[in-house]
Amino acid sequence: MPLYSMTGFAQVQVRVQGQPGCTLSLKSVNHRFLDLQFRLPSGLDALEMELRKTLKEALLRGHVELTLSIERGTQQRTGYNRELVATYLAAFRDAQSEHGYEGQPDLNAALRLPDALQSDNRGEDDLPTLAASVREQIGPLIDQLKVMRAREGESLAAILHGTLDRLAEATNGVATLRPEIEQRYQERLVQRLSAAVGPEFNQQRLLEEVAVLVERSDVSEELARMAAHIGHFRELLNSGGEAGKKLDFLLQEMNREANTLLSKTGSVSGKGTRITELGLAMKAEIEKAREQVQNVE
Repeated sequence: MPLYSMTGFAQVQVRVQGQPGCTLSLKSVNHRFLDLQFRLPSGLDALEMELRKTLKEALLRGHVELTLSIERGTQQRTGYNRELVATYLAAFRDAQSEHGYEGQPDLNAALRLPDALQSDNRGEDDLPTLAASVREQIGPLIDQLKVMRAREGESLAAILHGTLDRLAEATNGVATLRPEIEQRYQERLVQRLSAAVGPEFNQQRLLEEVAVLVERSDVSEELARMAAHIGHFRELLNSGGEAGKKLDFLLQEMNREANTLLSKTGSVSGKGTRITELGLAMKAEIEKAREQVQNVE
């Protein structure tokens, strides 16, 4: 199954004989859940419910807008609702007489009233036929959207694999430096503790205390977990499907391991500085990946 992005666009033409052409389009962007928005001509409430059900079955996440726009032909005539405008003018005259107002009614305001303007729109005359045509086209439209989302997902996967390569390289770099860093850390602890307790302190006890402190500063577990997270991340990318939330969770875990690594090695000088650089590089790559993962379905 491919990895899907939540970003995509698709459009098809809906043709109804004897009526203006219609355009049915789907646009999707990233969202935590599946958020469906519809822009349909009035009178298609039942169709909207059907389309909502179809989209829920086909898509998992994303802010999705479905729009059905009717092309307005040049032959279309626009008139106005005489009864509504007359009522507005009569109300204006009554208020003018009652309050002694000398102004004139605003025709623009009257024509901006809901339903004040009326169109000779043949495209909306036969709503059942229009709805039937939309039902025929919604399947191909969703397929077209999925193709684009899969193409975008393929690009995301390539970017994320590159991030994983750099994370793995940094992890291996820390693993290579770890034995020498631990040795340096142990030597420094021995020197400092020896200076603090004096020559009469039990040497064996001193070495035991140093071993405990060194063990607490060991980053082998963090490195092992980081490597495991990287492997799991790759598996999710390759398996596709609904992976976005899982990938985001894994990146949170990776960031936690990088923070722990930095806290354990931050006080070590010399090559410990190189480990700090690698840890910061890990965090930078993780943050870049989190930005990309926000677009994964």
